[in-house]
Amino acid sequence: MSEKSQFVLLVLMLAFSLNGISQSKNAPLFSNVIYQGNDKVYKDHPLAEDEFYNPILQGCYPDPAITRKGDDYYMVVSSFVMFPGVPIFHSKDLVNWTQIGHVLDRATQLNVSTSGISRGIYAPGITYNKHNDTFYMITTNVSGSGNMVVKTKDPKEGWSDPYDLNFGGIDPSIFFDDDGKAYVVHNDAPDGTPLYNGHRVIKVWEYDVEKDQVIEGTDKIIVNGGVDLSENPIWIEAPHLYKKDGKYYLMCAEGGTGGWHSEVIFISDSPKGPFTPAPSNPILTQRHFPKGRPNMVDWAGHADLVVGPDGKYYGVFLAVRPNEEGQVNTGRETFILPVDWSGTFPVFENGLVPMEPKLKMPGGVTNKTQSGEYFPNGNFTITEDFSSEDLHPRWIGLRGPREDFIETTKKGLIIHPFETHIKEAKPTSTLFHRQQHNSFSFTTTIDYQPKSEKDLAGLVALQNEGSNYVFGITKKENDFYLVLEKNKWPGRRGDIISETIASTKISLKKPIKLKITANGDDYEFSYANDGNEFVNLGGIVSGDILSTDVAGGFTGCLLGLYATSANDIKPE
Repeated sequence: MSEKSQFVLLVLMLAFSLNGISQSKNAPLFSNVIYQGNDKVYKDHPLAEDEFYNPILQGCYPDPAITRKGDDYYMVVSSFVMFPGVPIFHSKDLVNWTQIGHVLDRATQLNVSTSGISRGIYAPGITYNKHNDTFYMITTNVSGSGNMVVKTKDPKEGWSDPYDLNFGGIDPSIFFDDDGKAYVVHNDAPDGTPLYNGHRVIKVWEYDVEKDQVIEGTDKIIVNGGVDLSENPIWIEAPHLYKKDGKYYLMCAEGGTGGWHSEVIFISDSPKGPFTPAPSNPILTQRHFPKGRPNMVDWAGHADLVVGPDGKYYGVFLAVRPNEEGQVNTGRETFILPVDWSGTFPVFENGLVPMEPKLKMPGGVTNKTQSGEYFPNGNFTITEDFSSEDLHPRWIGLRGPREDFIETTKKGLIIHPFETHIKEAKPTSTLFHRQQHNSFSFTTTIDYQPKSEKDLAGLVALQNEGSNYVFGITKKENDFYLVLEKNKWPGRRGDIISETIASTKISLKKPIKLKITANGDDYEFSYANDGNEFVNLGGIVSGDILSTDVAGGFTGCLLGLYATSANDIKPE
């Protein structure tokens, strides 16, 4: 080998080592993935030509914020420790959306490398400032840097590194007034001792656009507790400022992001208050209706408003679609409703009655969500062979860049295994796709032969590092095994309890197919070897640990292509 070749090899080995990639080079090849949604609600409610489905973003896409420049709409959602962070979507009509990438797509913008899955990036806000033709995305990284803002002239061309902001709390958003002055509103702790659990306040600051920093000493509490402090309202948060007909409106979520969630509105003559609550609050909620109702939508709140292409107001917000067991596995999703602002205060149309699964489109809009060109909606099938040089932005990692462990080839996707496993709050070599339906299948073809019992590759269904299923190929002595493991956190976060549900000896002379299917709470893991029919491993297992209700936190279930050189699962 020439000196030049030796040098190149050394550089490559060093790069792999720095990224934590196993030196064994024992990497699985995933040649394809097929995700197929099969929810009954969409079969029972076919679309007419002038209709579209709600939610508009299915799966874990919570805390939406939206802005408009001309005919272009941009929307962002929370991402926690998913990497890259803050998915960003573009639309011309509020119906057909395209994910144009992520706002925080570089390690210099986002550090969440040792955080639990529900930490990281909370509740981004996005605002276009016409005075300097600039977009601002403001958010909180609860895993370290706190509140920060990034900006760009064109959301399709990338964003700046963060400007750290000198205030605490969470859920910030920026408002630009007609005179060019800027203000930041956010959730914070009250002055002194909280009066009760969940007592929070909304603060406003003046914002220096030249320095990209709040102006010291300008902070002021504009809402204490919520609509009516005497009733001990909880978790006033997610504030947004608007101006209409010379009045200032402050819209906030109230009640916590669960069963008592709602959206409320206040009015003032000044962006710094005092703000008076509307007499008809809340303006959006689903909390008053019976549980278990057909096609139930719940937890509605955390909203943002925008003027649509028809001149009418619309509101995007989060809500959930529990499965038949009342569990939330798809996570908090992004919904939309028209908003009636013909009176003094806005009200979400049909937001105070049980929500329906489909809506009338704005006039002149054609539904293209099933065309393959836009973000899919309803029941759909996604087929991925990883042949594109650019990985579709629906695929994400956790806590670190995907590029640290993936390699695309003509034959498919190679995942270079890290010496970490799925139960660790560290970057893992796992490429994830969100669960977007209560009934679905997720199938892959994998070519892999582990070299030792420390090697494993396959699929995971994950709600967090302590609530997941691992379905993978490993080795015991001279034989190959397929194993199914359940990991569960007991009580209030004790040690993770790991249980090998089933294992079977398999042949790996040819690539093998692995599949996860779900029908509500019933999950199954199966495999097909050498072209044969799929065989179930482990029977039907409960998806309860993949739900927010049981696992806690803020994310939905993620389906992952997984490899590790730190396997601790023992075939039985």
